[in-house]
Amino acid sequence: MEKLEAALAKAREARRSARGALIDSAVAANPGRPMPAAAWNQLHEIAISAEQARQHRLVALAGGKVATPYDMLRSRAIRLMKDSGWKRLAVTSPNASCGKTTLALNLALSLARQKDLRVLLIDLDLRRPAMNRLIGHTQSGSIHEVLTRQIPLAQAAVRFGDNLAIGTNAVPARHPAELLHSQTAREVLAEIEGQLRPDYVIFDMSPMLASDDNVGFLDHVDCALLVAAAESTTLQSIDTCEKELAQLTNVLGVVLNKCRYSDNASGYGYEEYE
Repeated sequence: MEKLEAALAKAREARRSARGALIDSAVAANPGRPMPAAAWNQLHEIAISAEQARQHRLVALAGGKVATPYDMLRSRAIRLMKDSGWKRLAVTSPNASCGKTTLALNLALSLARQKDLRVLLIDLDLRRPAMNRLIGHTQSGSIHEVLTRQIPLAQAAVRFGDNLAIGTNAVPARHPAELLHSQTAREVLAEIEGQLRPDYVIFDMSPMLASDDNVGFLDHVDCALLVAAAESTTLQSIDTCEKELAQLTNVLGVVLNKCRYSDNASGYGYEEYE
């Protein structure tokens, strides 16, 4: 078992080095590319209204007491990722309706409140994209069209403030598994990172047990969060998905979502739903 874990860790490090080389290559191949600030300014800027945030439970938008769970997750994720030199984080779940998209967006909003960080959030749940609904804005194009070089990033991504970029999908992709397995998609993502220079990239992925979309892609991220829904996700599903994730990437942790409890010791009560 130890030899297998060592081999998996070595393979992940090799992929991470290869990805870094791919990003460097993309930057070197485009010496006339916009500098990061100019590349960010090319994205359409949006605002998320207080009503939109209330309706979709984007509690990390303004911060404060209600954002505490996401701020704690942010701080722990930053610490672990910094210590390991990780940059790409995937957010997935065993099944649908676990709240992973809401969690991914709240985590990105929490990170973006740290103005010295650039954050890129990409919707890669290509069968049932939902990010555009949560932010209340739909671009003319989709991120899956960017990954196949059909359209530029600006037609499928928006900017919230100066340091959060969000890639969305107007419509589902026709062949998501094949797309996420493709070398072209990996090259385009490397080019996007080379242009925007984000400190952290968050991918909202499809549920693990719903399809094989993630299998060919998760070995190209540094780590993953598994989001489970209280009272609906089974322990067996969590265990199965955690083991599969561990074979593909580093498991940052398991988040229990949609739970109601009151922590009388700290004085906080949380109630989170998608």
